[in-house]
Parts: sequence; structure tokens; C-alpha cells
Amino acid sequence: MNKISVIIKREYITRVRKKSFIIMTILAPLLMASMVILIPVLMLSGDKEFKKIAVIVNGSDQFKEGLKNIIPDTEDEKFEYLPGVDVNDLVKTFDAAGYYGVLYITPEVLNTPQLYSKKQPPIGLLEHISSSLQKEIEKQKLLGYNIQNLDSILMQIRTNVSVSTRLVDESGKLTETSTDVAMGLAYFGGFLMYMLVFLFGAQVMRGVIEEKTSRVVEVVVSSVKPVQLMMGKIIGIALVGLTQFMIWVFLTVGAVTIVKSTVLGKAAIPEITQNLPGDIMSENQPVTEASQSTEMSPELTEISKVFDNAMNQHWLLIFITFIFYFITGYLLYASVFAAIGSAVDNETETQQFMLPVTIPIIFALLVAMGTMRNPESSISFWFSIIPFTSPIVMMARIPFGVPFWQLAVSMVLMVVTFIAFVWMAAKVYRTGILMYGKKTSWKEMWKWLRYSG
Repeated sequence: MNKISVIIKREYITRVRKKSFIIMTILAPLLMASMVILIPVLMLSGDKEFKKIAVIVNGSDQFKEGLKNIIPDTEDEKFEYLPGVDVNDLVKTFDAAGYYGVLYITPEVLNTPQLYSKKQPPIGLLEHISSSLQKEIEKQKLLGYNIQNLDSILMQIRTNVSVSTRLVDESGKLTETSTDVAMGLAYFGGFLMYMLVFLFGAQVMRGVIEEKTSRVVEVVVSSVKPVQLMMGKIIGIALVGLTQFMIWVFLTVGAVTIVKSTVLGKAAIPEITQNLPGDIMSENQPVTEASQSTEMSPELTEISKVFDNAMNQHWLLIFITFIFYFITGYLLYASVFAAIGSAVDNETETQQFMLPVTIPIIFALLVAMGTMRNPESSISFWFSIIPFTSPIVMMARIPFGVPFWQLAVSMVLMVVTFIAFVWMAAKVYRTGILMYGKKTSWKEMWKWLRYSG
């Protein structure tokens, strides 16, 4: 055991002193925060091309009049209605005429108007056209019922509904939550688990290959057993990963605390009220506008709500389960990576062994993305139980709530599986680490696994 501790200490100190470790430990939270902040900003801002779109409405005069000027201009788009123009002629020359595209509307394709353009139109433009036409079509259908003052009625009944969620525990205690926050945590937890398990597991494999090709391992195994060397390397790198994760946690908590106290500390959550008639189905009831009392801008209001809902998550459970699944998932895959590294002479030869190892990890990440929308689906359940995928998928399910028995079964299977894989990897490692110049196959590794000498 003393020899293993020496190897663990060497692996740990050597890696945490590297400049790459220090830089990534500091920059990783900043990069993640930049992704969260910059991606929406880049999607909503930036230099936008002004688009002038020709609109051709074909049909009866009444139909043309009904759809005239129904798509309002925006800051970035202008819609020009061209009466008496043939769409086939304009499609050939609209670019030269200074138009971004041609929107063609007829009674036959009213629900699916056609937009001709030289470039793939942005989603914002398509949504603006679709929503404008949808509102007009609904309005025209309502006009067929001869409703008086239809425009005024539509303005009065327009209402925004936002569903708030509250969890009820066994004692009846209510906790306000947010599905959006849970989805964000599910995505972040699953992706972070995938990244840590895969990256640190691959480090074990590269470390084994480097020591084998440099013949350093021949000197080391003269003092320690190959199994001790493998376990010391795996545990040492695991401690490096835990150290990095704990630093990220402290940096994140510190950043959240600073933002909460400086930006949102003195701000009050707004109270939004809307007066509705006692019987909202009755006619001729006055409808008053929603009133809002707030000390914050709408943006700060939304951020404050997100902070409060995020604080209501079961952070202790998330933290403990993440540590558990990282350790067990890492030990499972790192042992496999160590066995592969010991069986080859260079990193190029690892390609034939990597596919069966990476497929479960990739499948787990894909299932985790779907788990955010349906955490109780059968595929999410089974992938959170199967040990090869449970570290990633279970972390995506936990923010939504997982029954205790499912969590217990998953943890027990993880412990049993990683112990079995560490044992099998050790048998392959002790043979492969001193073998050179031979092309290794899965069949050969199976023989090493069955070797009892």
C-alpha cells in the first residue's frame, strides 16, 4: 500500500504543477460562463443585413386586399407589396432589383407561403412572416362570424400566461422551482461528467503509453507490481480531476455570491398582478391592464428569479452524486483505458480499441440531451441504471428528481461493475505492459485476461 501511495503522490504532484493544469483550472469556468453569456448575445446581436423583401399576393381582389400590408416592417426587414407582377419573372431578377427575396402568397398555399431567396433565410425572418400570417388568417376566420369590434376584443383578451412550478415533498412543504433551471443543470451536469470521465480517462491511457514506449515502466516494475503501478496512476489522476472540480465549485460559488450580493442584493422581486373579471367567460366584462410594481429592469427581474429558483435545487444531493459518479465512472473507464494503453506500443494502435469504449459514452451523452425533455422515459431510466452510461444520464435526471430506489440500484451496480473492470484491467495490464513489438487484438487480450499465472 505504501508503494501505491508513492505512485499516487508522484502522479498527482507532477500533473497539478503543470502550467496547463493551472491555466485550464482558472480558464475553464470563465470559458463556460462566456459560452452561457456570449452565445445568446451573438444570436441576438451583431451586424445584421437589411433585407428588402418583395411580396406578391395572387388571387381574387378581395383576397389581395385582405392580405395587404399584414406583415409589418421591422428594424431589419422591409416588405414591399408589388401588385400586377408575375412571380416567375421576378424570381429571376429580384437580386438585381435589390430584393433579398420574394414572398409568394396564394389562396392555395396560404398556410405554406413560398419565400424565394439566394441565401438560406434566418429563422427570425421566417418566424416573423409565419406569426404575422397566422394572426391575419385567424382574424379573417373570426370576421366570418360577423363579430362587432373584433380588433378591440382581440386587444382586450390578449394575455400572457407563465406557469410557475412548486414541488411538494412528503411533509407538504412547498418549494418554488423552474423547469428551465433544471434543464440547464441537467445539460451542464451530463456534459461536465462526459468531459471529465473521458478526458481524465484518456490521460491514463496516454500516460501508460508514454511510460511503456520510453521503457521507464521496466525500471518501475522492478520495484512495484504492475497492478500497483496501474492503480497508483488511476487514483493519482482521479485526485487531479477531483482537485480541479473542487476549485471550479469554489470559483462558481464565489462568482454567484458576488453577483447575487452586488447586482441583485438590494433589488426586490417585482409583484405582477392582473385584474380579471370574476367570471372570465361572461360577456361585456371590463378587463384592466396588468400592473407591475418593480425596482428592477425586466432583465434583472428575470435573472433574479433564475437565481432564486436555482438556489432551491437539491445542491447537496447533486454535489454528492456527482462526486460518486465521477469517481466510479472514471475508475471504470480509466481501468479500460489503462488496459488498452498497456496493450499497444503507440497511440496510433489504440484506434482499433477505442470505438467500443467511446460508443457507450457518446450514447449516454445523446440520451442525456433527450432526458432534459422527458426524464421519466424508459430509455432514460435504463440508461441511468446501466453502469456504462449511468454516470452521464443519471446526472441529467437528478435535477428533475429521481426515486431513491433507482438511485440506490444505479450506485450499487456502478460499484460492482467498476470493481470487476478494475480486476479484469489489472490482469491485462500486468501482461501487456512488458510486451513489445506484437500487434495486439481483442482475442489476444482475452487470452491475457484468462491467464492465471
